Amino acid sequence: MKNWIKNQTICLLLISTLIASVTHSCKITQQTTDTKDLSYLYNPTKSPFNPLYNVINKSDKSSVLSVKFFPNDLFFSEANPQGIPTAQMIINVKLFNISQGRVLADTAIYNINIVKEEGRAEYIYNIPLRVEKDLEYITEIKIIDRLRLHVIQTFKYFNTLSYFNMYNFRAQGHFDKNELFSPVLKINEYINLVYSGATPDSLFISYYKPFRETPDPPSMLLPEKELDYEPEKVGAIPYSDSIPMMFPREGIYLCSVGRDIREGYTFLNLGTTYPAMTTPEVMIEPIAYLASQDEVAAIRSSLKPKISLDDFWIKCGGNVDKARELIRIYYTRVLFSNYYFTSYKEGWRSERGMIYIIYGPPDKVYKTAEGENWGYRKPVVKSSWGGRYSVSEDYLFFNFKKRENIFSENDYYLSRSENPVTYWDQAISSWRKGIVFRLDNPEDI
Repeated sequence: MKNWIKNQTICLLLISTLIASVTHSCKITQQTTDTKDLSYLYNPTKSPFNPLYNVINKSDKSSVLSVKFFPNDLFFSEANPQGIPTAQMIINVKLFNISQGRVLADTAIYNINIVKEEGRAEYIYNIPLRVEKDLEYITEIKIIDRLRLHVIQTFKYFNTLSYFNMYNFRAQGHFDKNELFSPVLKINEYINLVYSGATPDSLFISYYKPFRETPDPPSMLLPEKELDYEPEKVGAIPYSDSIPMMFPREGIYLCSVGRDIREGYTFLNLGTTYPAMTTPEVMIEPIAYLASQDEVAAIRSSLKPKISLDDFWIKCGGNVDKARELIRIYYTRVLFSNYYFTSYKEGWRSERGMIYIIYGPPDKVYKTAEGENWGYRKPVVKSSWGGRYSVSEDYLFFNFKKRENIFSENDYYLSRSENPVTYWDQAISSWRKGIVFRLDNPEDI
């Protein structure tokens, strides 16, 4: 892999200094820092910037990691010799082969100066990765904002197990040819799909109806409902990497290079309001976590569903002002669930979305190649013995396992047998009384 850093030793020293500075600044406010905790990934108030990531297999020996920055996330400073607004970022990448344990397969360090351009909506950087065929990989990505001394870390899974799976396709806008980092299409958006393998004669598109199920409460030992139905229609079009495609019907579209190939790239049409909740019809659905099936059915079938939905929240809050506050918090969590956890269905319909909406952003997040472990802080236990005084913390953990899925790499399920105690009934009771549930509030347990 090419290294774009002229002096790697100096850059490594700089990274070490920055990380040490950030760690030291954290220690000023708290005694211990959990360096493996990635809870900021799912908490917009904790994450200083939020890049997007994508991986495409180019050949048997090469894949490309793309990193996209948004201008509003970057800190541009004119304190440089040129006097030009510039953001200074370091991208540190480690590629691990997880088919053979956790073997380091490649590394890269990029020192990037991003010059601000008026009207530019994104800044994308492509990082080549050395790979081998028929293996699974996880990429550890650490990004450092050199000016603000902020560090974020994330992990990106991909594999080279097939020539036909999602990692062999690149989606792009038809007009601007900009790389798309999300499979969710905007209304009336025209796109191209570029296949990195040998040019096929046709592209086969399988249409699946939208997935409408919601998960059961975590206290119930029931498996999560999955997409288990066949496509309603399969059509073929001549393949071209420049042919404009648009999917106006709400649903799931699996694009493959063979009629009998059950893998490929998936596009999603999740409706006109996604990811937000802006109409009564779509706002009714997520209250399924708080309301009974009969209550949801009554609101949905009401002659004036908006008024019925308002009445539900006013009954929970006790008055209009409290109801507004509950609505704001609840549907903000729905929005971020869609942003973080969407797979082949809206993120709020996933089991991670369910936990996120009811319990809030987790206090701890640990990620591995196999899944994620979320921790919610319980009430602090204070004790004294002799002249000593101690404070101990305990957490309620939810363990999510990664599931192989032809439609999405973002599909996880809750390992319910590992969570015998969930406080679910207390959480729902709290919301229904107009109190946003917090596990570390003793009065709510």
